[in-house]
Amino acid sequence: MNQTCIVTGAGSGVGRAVVLKLAERGWPVALVGHRAENLRETARLAGEGTSRVRAYACDVGDAAAVMTTCRQIEQDLGPVGVLVNSAGTNVPRRALAELSLEDYHRMIATNLHGAFYFVQAVLPGMRERGEGTIVNIVSDAGKLASPKAGPGYVMSKFGLAGLTQSINAEERARGIRACAIFPGDIDTPLLEKRPQPPDAAARQRMMRAEDVAECVLFCLQLPPRVIVEEMLVRPR
Repeated sequence: MNQTCIVTGAGSGVGRAVVLKLAERGWPVALVGHRAENLRETARLAGEGTSRVRAYACDVGDAAAVMTTCRQIEQDLGPVGVLVNSAGTNVPRRALAELSLEDYHRMIATNLHGAFYFVQAVLPGMRERGEGTIVNIVSDAGKLASPKAGPGYVMSKFGLAGLTQSINAEERARGIRACAIFPGDIDTPLLEKRPQPPDAAARQRMMRAEDVAECVLFCLQLPPRVIVEEMLVRPR
């Protein structure tokens, strides 16, 4: 039987695409995100009303809220065997010369701290059961800095890559594995936060959220003896 899966950032983009892939295959999925209305739409698309798909509004940057949410998920859906950290944000004013402290801290809280909080919340149960898979949706900005991404986003994604490596370094002996997926440009709503959002022609050349969701599914369906530690995917 498929294990209970938490997907953060489930209200749109890659997170929503991951939820839909898992739900259509019968996985019990907990949808986590900041905006309840977006989660409700994802739940509707995934088959709202089934006992296997539930939405939980939560500020991923709030450690106490994350812990409370994870406890509720386990009560509702059972022990968590899979965590997909897909929550992420950026800001239009992202260059070093204009990035505000408020925006910087918000990016770090969402993109990095939130992932760490969820990892810390689910690891004890995974250790106890001797199994678990964590997939962190990073970015190719976590491989190489670029003005397009901005320093706050780049720093958060380098940190998320380091978190993934640390999980494998410390937890693989307990049956827990982690994968960092580094996508290039994806046509998602996050593009609207760029200083100059790409036009329709540029978006057409990008990957789709569903492409990244397929990568997540691949990592989850491999035998437990196999770890895909890193996956770099870009538009052709």
